[in-house]
Amino acid sequence: MILKTFVQQSKNKILDKLKIYLEHKGIGMNKDQYLRMVEQTGEEIDWDKCPPDMEDFSDSVIVAISIYNSLGDRIYPEIGFVGKDFTNLSLLYKNYCVEKYQKDWIFEILLFLDEINIKESQRKLKAEYDKIKKK
Repeated sequence: MILKTFVQQSKNKILDKLKIYLEHKGIGMNKDQYLRMVEQTGEEIDWDKCPPDMEDFSDSVIVAISIYNSLGDRIYPEIGFVGKDFTNLSLLYKNYCVEKYQKDWIFEILLFLDEINIKESQRKLKAEYDKIKKK
């Protein structure tokens, strides 16, 4: 039971770090820029606020991001992005040499990335509809 809890906490921590990476990627602040900024201001480095770089992630996370970007998008008019097409997932697992024990974890990351992108698509679509309604 303790091991399961530890593993789940570790996974959650990695996913939280990945979410921070994706959020900072959109605003353009990377780790080097953050460290230079902190050095210029003379403040102490707060590693919790420091945006992670791709190199801060394990190989399995990097492979999952690569696989996610290789999957096709499912987009419908009036609905927007509804997620990735996982039809070729087994082929991509094979091409990226994903071991059997890694598949569940990588799939969990893929679903996490999908959830973030679906929510972002819904947010953008709603903003566009609201903009049209105001006219």
